[in-house]
Amino acid sequence: MTSEIFKKSAGDGLNIRQREAVETLTGPLLILAGAGAGKTKTMSHRILHLIQTGVEPSSILAITFTNKAAKEMRERVFKLLDADKSTNFPISTSTSPGGRPFVSTFHSLGVHIIKENSILVGLPRHFTIFDRGDSKRAVKDALEELNLDPKQFDPGSILSAISREKGDGVTCPDYLRKLEKAGSHPSDFHKRTIGSVWEKYEKTLAKEKSLDFDDLLLKTALLLRNHPEVRARYQNAWKYVHVDEYQDTNGVQYELIRLLAEKSRNICVVGDIDQMIYGFRGANIQNILNFEKDYPEAKVIVLEENYRSTQTILAAANNVIKKNIMRREKNLFTKNGEGDKIQVMISYTEQEEARVIADEARALIQAGTNPREICVLYRANFQSRVLEESFLKKNIPYQLLGVKFFERKEVKDAISFIRASLNRESAGDMARIINVPPRGIGKATIIKVLAGQEETLGPALRMKVKQFLMLLDRIQKVAMTQKPSDTIKYIIRETGMETAFREGGPEEQEKLENLRELASVAVQYDALPPEEGIEALLTNSALATDQDELENDHDAVKLMTVHASKGLEFDYVFIAGLEQDLFPHQRMGKNELTQSEAEEERRLFYVALTRARKKVFVSYAQLRTIYGAQKVNAPSEFIADIGDEHMEAKEDVYEDKRDRESGLRAIFIDF
Repeated sequence: MTSEIFKKSAGDGLNIRQREAVETLTGPLLILAGAGAGKTKTMSHRILHLIQTGVEPSSILAITFTNKAAKEMRERVFKLLDADKSTNFPISTSTSPGGRPFVSTFHSLGVHIIKENSILVGLPRHFTIFDRGDSKRAVKDALEELNLDPKQFDPGSILSAISREKGDGVTCPDYLRKLEKAGSHPSDFHKRTIGSVWEKYEKTLAKEKSLDFDDLLLKTALLLRNHPEVRARYQNAWKYVHVDEYQDTNGVQYELIRLLAEKSRNICVVGDIDQMIYGFRGANIQNILNFEKDYPEAKVIVLEENYRSTQTILAAANNVIKKNIMRREKNLFTKNGEGDKIQVMISYTEQEEARVIADEARALIQAGTNPREICVLYRANFQSRVLEESFLKKNIPYQLLGVKFFERKEVKDAISFIRASLNRESAGDMARIINVPPRGIGKATIIKVLAGQEETLGPALRMKVKQFLMLLDRIQKVAMTQKPSDTIKYIIRETGMETAFREGGPEEQEKLENLRELASVAVQYDALPPEEGIEALLTNSALATDQDELENDHDAVKLMTVHASKGLEFDYVFIAGLEQDLFPHQRMGKNELTQSEAEEERRLFYVALTRARKKVFVSYAQLRTIYGAQKVNAPSEFIADIGDEHMEAKEDVYEDKRDRESGLRAIFIDF
């Protein structure tokens, strides 16, 4: 009967495999969904079907990785529920999370659980979330405190090492005990340096009542593991657990999901082994490969029909990925038609490569393609510079992913005013904004204020500091009683930033516009109670990613790394720099990739290919300047893997036609 209700109300448009996944409601379920195979649609309809069968919406949890993916999932689920009359569920008018399925990113889930149990974690409800800039600042301070040169010991590298350990579920005491047990050895100096810095870093976090990104997951997992009563509460609250992009989970995310689903075992995970591209961040491909070992009663459904790309693109992607060993057999297919062949473009230098790509993009735009439907992908960030130069010269609109709105100084300043008003222990925020705009408070005064030595200041300075602290008191009151957008407007006005920027030049005017844009961003939280709304604004600003920049989507060609493109799709995709040692990427100081690294590079190219709906252009330069030295390049092995039958060469690329014959011979001789 329930199946009939589903088919009549929302089943239209699902293929046989999708429908099978939607109607499998209990027990462990692994959905292996290829690129463009409709996994979000399948998960959304499954959640709808659960509610149609009588499951309480609030007992359903769905977790994914990015804000963009979570927003898309949430909107799809709520739209389906709002449209389906059989559920009698007015989701569009519900403002309480208790009446909805809980759809969230991993990190937002961690924030939610920690805030509800902040006393057990030893934190105030309004704890601060360190972004990567905050964390690097604290690590640098720790290095200096240990008399270690930050130029010799890179704070970013040390932070990455700490992050990797936390991602594996290791705490600082665990790490130090492991080092002590291993004994002293000269080769352990780097590890011991990490341990010493980590200790001081944790003290900074504790002193400032703060957590970093990794703590949001690690502290949550430890809370559930060490407090049975808390674990039982969430297990009883969320009886149906869904996880998107399961192949990208690390050790602590795996543990968190295992603990939440331990009692009901109603766990549905969706993923694609062929799209696991975050091994460098700690993602463990074994989590998805071992799902059936963890849950022997699991059902496995494979989604292979692609609704995005042409058959040519899929055939090329299948050819590329089949060389990997760590995978399950899967062949994407589509009913979309054969489509254009993949165009191979060979250039002499990276400057010429950028010119050719820009010319092709301009031709597509002139033929009627919206610029936003064109994307240029590259393996390494440094490749963007020459591409930007070419797009600027040719006056082609473009949008570079990587410059985050919430990382702009003036935006971070405004956010810091809120964070400092709610958490006076946040020394980083206090130091950041105590002299913004300039109040005549110098570094020596700031140090004394942060050390609680205000009584040692002269009368004039004491008054300036007192006025600053009174300003924070007023901001706190506004934040707790008024709409988030009004709080931002209050900060812009009362701090003096508005006056300072309005009287400045074009750069200051742009900063003021960014602050006003922040007020516009805050409007989306105005429907929530004031305290809840300001918390949501602070959380989402701290957890913002590159893809969130696409919320302000421009009619412009997108430039981004392949990693940043995960989950996105475009009509036309250019893949630049397909040269051996660049893509696949050879790490500095290493002679060759391990099998695991080589397979991840191949998966990364697979992801790049499958971003395209209509056509893919692959490009490489015979000469490229890297680290100041010009290098002669061989074409990437990935080009040959595509298959001759799916490719065509681009003629008339070289400005100097004398180079053409040797250039074409150089690539096709390697095929």
